Amino acid sequence: MPTAFTHPAVPLALSLSSKPQTISNRLLAAGVLASIIPDVDVLAFRMSIPYSDQFGHRGFSHSLLFAFAVALIGCCASRQLKTTGKAAFAFLFAAAASHGLLDMFTNGGLGVALFWPFSSARFFAPIRPIQVSPIGASRLLSENGLAVLWSELLWVWLPTFAIVLLIRTLRHMESRSIGKENAVK
Repeated sequence: MPTAFTHPAVPLALSLSSKPQTISNRLLAAGVLASIIPDVDVLAFRMSIPYSDQFGHRGFSHSLLFAFAVALIGCCASRQLKTTGKAAFAFLFAAAASHGLLDMFTNGGLGVALFWPFSSARFFAPIRPIQVSPIGASRLLSENGLAVLWSELLWVWLPTFAIVLLIRTLRHMESRSIGKENAVK
């Protein structure tokens, strides 16, 4: 799995590439939480639930159904999140679903139960360039942990924010073009 520092890259990128005031601070905070919450399943290790179990690590909480449930809760709380139900649902679904999708690109583990409960199969992406993160904060500060952080910077943060920069640049160019058209009229 990528670290808890990297899973928020997706909601942060979505927020930064959206038009101003589209995503409220509360919705962004909920999105960051939604991107991290699937890893609550690491508690399964303490409860002696096997990794490969549907309730083990990268099981049901990494599924699209779980992301749907998170998004539905957010939709119901849209007023508190200072947004519309549709915006809350879409943003939180993307944030929560991104967790399992990012995990599929890691080079370790047993795969992700993306389609649970319809399938217990676990999936990986065709390419897996992201170093799998060690579980536990103390292990993250090891030499291996630093290699994981470097891998995440290279394969998640840099591409994600390159896309954000591209979107913002295109949006800026579009607004300048529209401004020039209106000045000519």
